[in-house]
Amino acid sequence: WFERTVMLEYLPLINTKEIILASASPRRVAALHTFGLKLKVLPSKFEENLDKKSFAHCTEYVAATARGKAREVHQRLKAQGQLPDLIISADTIVDLDGQILEKPSSPANAVEILMALSGKTHNVHTAMCLVVTTATGEPALYEFVESTGVTFDTLTPATAQCYVDTGSPMDKAGGYGIQDGLATSFIRGVQGCYWNVTGLPLNRFCRELLLVAKQHWGAK
Repeated sequence: WFERTVMLEYLPLINTKEIILASASPRRVAALHTFGLKLKVLPSKFEENLDKKSFAHCTEYVAATARGKAREVHQRLKAQGQLPDLIISADTIVDLDGQILEKPSSPANAVEILMALSGKTHNVHTAMCLVVTTATGEPALYEFVESTGVTFDTLTPATAQCYVDTGSPMDKAGGYGIQDGLATSFIRGVQGCYWNVTGLPLNRFCRELLLVAKQHWGAK
């Protein structure tokens, strides 16, 4: 028998809890709203400047960044005496042969990133950290990293420049957004969770949220 992992039947219980999303990303907010999750948005002030070279693998780096975001919000709210039931954070990076590609620093850099991805398969890693306020008041951390392969067609510099000129790549890891419609014209295939490429792996998150509800909120 498969363990029940679908959490929709527990949504009424989950929505009685105070849930904070430690992100200003409109894409993540929209994704979590797709199945009716009620939450408040409180962007993290964590400085995303960890030394990438200090991590053995890029998945460790993205996990540490997501953890840092969640912990910053937790510490801030704890100091105010306003701890919620759950804090959710996430961070997404693009991994090309072990090289971490984050948001472009400039339009020229966005073109460089797109040309580096041209004709190749890269991995998108999204780390999520869930901080639960337990019955004792102490935090419990639930963490995971989801990875998805994305294959690009071969791009010309002109195609990359046209895409960059739309402005869409500038706030997205790897310099593209699979959900914006335009990028789908040069994305040949996706291996794994589509939602993960948008910055929030919904299925994996729902499974983790159900685990939290069972272990802390009385879901059966």
